[in-house]
Amino acid sequence: MPFTYKTVLIVGATSGIGAAMAEKLVAEGSKVIACGRRQDRIDQFVGKHGADKASGIRVDITDHANLDAFVEKARHRVLSDYPSLDCVFLNSGVQSATRLSRPLEFDLAKFHQEVNVNFTSIVNLMIKFLPHLQSKPHPTGLIVTGTHLALVPAATMAAYSASKAALTAFVDCCRAQNRQKSTKIIEIYPPVVQTESWQNTTDPGDIAELHDWMGVENGRALGMPVEKFTEEAYSELLKGDEMVVVGSIATEPREVYMDLVDRRRKIFDKLAGAMLSRFEL
Repeated sequence: MPFTYKTVLIVGATSGIGAAMAEKLVAEGSKVIACGRRQDRIDQFVGKHGADKASGIRVDITDHANLDAFVEKARHRVLSDYPSLDCVFLNSGVQSATRLSRPLEFDLAKFHQEVNVNFTSIVNLMIKFLPHLQSKPHPTGLIVTGTHLALVPAATMAAYSASKAALTAFVDCCRAQNRQKSTKIIEIYPPVVQTESWQNTTDPGDIAELHDWMGVENGRALGMPVEKFTEEAYSELLKGDEMVVVGSIATEPREVYMDLVDRRRKIFDKLAGAMLSRFEL
């Protein structure tokens, strides 16, 4: 079934989940603007699908100094070349282990960089792209990739868990305050997903995937195959829910985890209703 949105800009489209979703959306008939740090991969993607179905903009989301320049460049290109853009999909993220039991060895700069990539940079992009999406007279979408660890943190991944928890909280608040507008704000909750196929990579160290800090071979073989995740996520997106939950926390059956997700959503909606009734939007 064709995707709801016809022209999708994907940030983080040169590896992992973002690359897989870019391929899926093109296959289902959407035009995809692939954004990522690997120009060679952008060129491969556009060459594979043709300029009528694909295009790209290079960006390194970790380069905070140039993030605003990317957003402005993207916005100008969208306005001039892709005025039909009706969906932005923000998918970038980094992850590492954090050993809090040795505070003297703790790398605060690395911690703040991870928070910047996973949270601050995504917030910046959301706020920059929302005006364009909300200016459309028809329904548009803003999709953000979160994680189950935003709800149940991983004790050994404090920076990743905390930054993604902050992102989920921000997405919830942004959605609640913009519910009456034309842009649907969607968050995808993936499980651990196998990303880059390390067996077929001649130089795996050249491509940083989310779980590479565990070791390339172990990290990229961990979790749900990316093809299975992509099919499940796409199927759930077609249903139109604003929360797309795929799989579960590694230690819990899906029904146990979904009970937590549903109870959290109900409590948030109740509190949001009470708060917004006294708040001028």
